[in-house]
Amino acid sequence: MKTKILVAILIIVVIALGVLFGLKMYTKNEENNANVEVAEDEESVLTVNLEEKEEIPQSKYSGDKRTLAVVIDNVGEAIPQAGLNDAMIVYEAIVEGGLTRLLAVFKDPQVETIGPARSARPYFIDYALENDSIFAHYGGSPKALKEVEQLNMDNINGIVVSSKIYWRTNKKSAPHNAMLSVEEAWNYVKNQNYRPTTTKRNVLNYVTNEVNLEEGESASSVTIPYPKDKVQFQYNEQTKLYERLVNGAVRKDFTTGESLTTKNIIITFAKNYTTNEENGYGRQAIENIGSLDGYYITNGKAEKIKCEKKSRSTATVYKDLNGEEIEVNDGNTYIQIVPLNTNIEFA
Repeated sequence: MKTKILVAILIIVVIALGVLFGLKMYTKNEENNANVEVAEDEESVLTVNLEEKEEIPQSKYSGDKRTLAVVIDNVGEAIPQAGLNDAMIVYEAIVEGGLTRLLAVFKDPQVETIGPARSARPYFIDYALENDSIFAHYGGSPKALKEVEQLNMDNINGIVVSSKIYWRTNKKSAPHNAMLSVEEAWNYVKNQNYRPTTTKRNVLNYVTNEVNLEEGESASSVTIPYPKDKVQFQYNEQTKLYERLVNGAVRKDFTTGESLTTKNIIITFAKNYTTNEENGYGRQAIENIGSLDGYYITNGKAEKIKCEKKSRSTATVYKDLNGEEIEVNDGNTYIQIVPLNTNIEFA
């Protein structure tokens, strides 16, 4: 009888231990399954975060490479010019005789040829300085050449450098035919140990989101009368670009034959006057320091702005009438420096 009781107790103990072991294993499996689910959830969250993380769009003109500022001829046999559609900024200003000349600022140019290059003037030095540019020119007025030397500017003067850098095309007549080789220009920069990078931000506050001047006045057509030429910009709603015309004729690129276009136009009203430099040549000076009136034009609209420049080498800051720096559409820009009494026409 006792033996039977002991056997029964032993069986019960074995069964109890089996049940406890089974419960323990079940609990452990549940914990493992929960951990797996948590890990899968964490992985899922991580995947979602990685998918949602996007790079912040950068301006096409971002990067720390220094700009190249080239003085460009703008009259007679110089037309058509090469490379202007690739420029980040093109400044236009009056020179002697009421004619105009251009300063094209390139950020890592993708073209092979720029030109025709022409001689420097002091106010083009101002805009090269504020862009921290390597200054490319073919000679210059005596005052401009003296200032380039005094300022110890990194420059490429076609009068003194190798003919490989500036070459003469037989499709134009001198002095309107000096073309700049971009590759040879950068080789020269390297050989001269010119500083290749900059710590300065771009003069213009380029943004990648589309800027629309909702409160601006209509500007599908912009007419800018200089003493000798009438510059016009016609807006294309399909491309959202302005086509550049001079005296009613569309300007085209010398190399590609494409029409010259721009995304943005800035107009700056500045006092200009004839200096005593080289009496008889009518050299011009421009007062571009201080707070000047202007316009910003893009996407078929124009708004009044202020163009503020504190010193010769500091960057011009373009502000709205509330004093805030304007945002500029991420595309090329023509900056038209015009006399104070210029009558700008919008249509």
